[in-house]
Amino acid sequence: MHGYTICVDVRRSILVSICLFLLPDVLVAAPAHVLVCFGDSITAGYGLADGQSFPDALRRLLDSQGYRYKVINQGTSGATTKDAVASLPSILRLHPEVVIVEFGGNDGLRGLPLDQTRQNLDRVLTTIEAAHVKILLAGITLPPNYGPDYVASFNQVFRTLAARHRVAFVPMIYKDLIHVPGTIQEDGIHPTAKGAEIIARTLLPALKPLLHKGQ
Repeated sequence: MHGYTICVDVRRSILVSICLFLLPDVLVAAPAHVLVCFGDSITAGYGLADGQSFPDALRRLLDSQGYRYKVINQGTSGATTKDAVASLPSILRLHPEVVIVEFGGNDGLRGLPLDQTRQNLDRVLTTIEAAHVKILLAGITLPPNYGPDYVASFNQVFRTLAARHRVAFVPMIYKDLIHVPGTIQEDGIHPTAKGAEIIARTLLPALKPLLHKGQ
């Protein structure tokens, strides 16, 4: 009987030792925080292979710099700011610490009333803020053929909302890939994998102050 007890105790000690040995690796590998990229086809990675969207590139950048975040891509191709409002409950259920909001391009391309876009984005930001979630607002512009007045007013929507809500802000997520060969797909709208990498690097400086490093 004593021999059996000793054998069990030894096995138990070995098992505990293995668990204690593996536990630090598990703790290091598991992201402690959630970052949600909430947007339209630019976020979704339209026309790109798996792993090539800017949220994927952003996750790799964060990992390489010691930020332990689970980056969740909640981009939907074709989504407007109205769709963003409708999707808010599902975003908040993810319990994010930070949300990158990237909407408005489809509103502009469809020529929707700017007041409608402004009101929808305002509701998105207000709702996320009320949940005590930090926000990075990512702006976009329109092709020049939409007319200088409409384009200027469209751009101002993002600036006005960023100032009103005092959120982190990147006025134009394409600013670092303009005139860089191989960064836009043939449709003239969506980024290539190379373009998505540049977008991630463009967002990072505004994003980092919102993040915790390590655990």
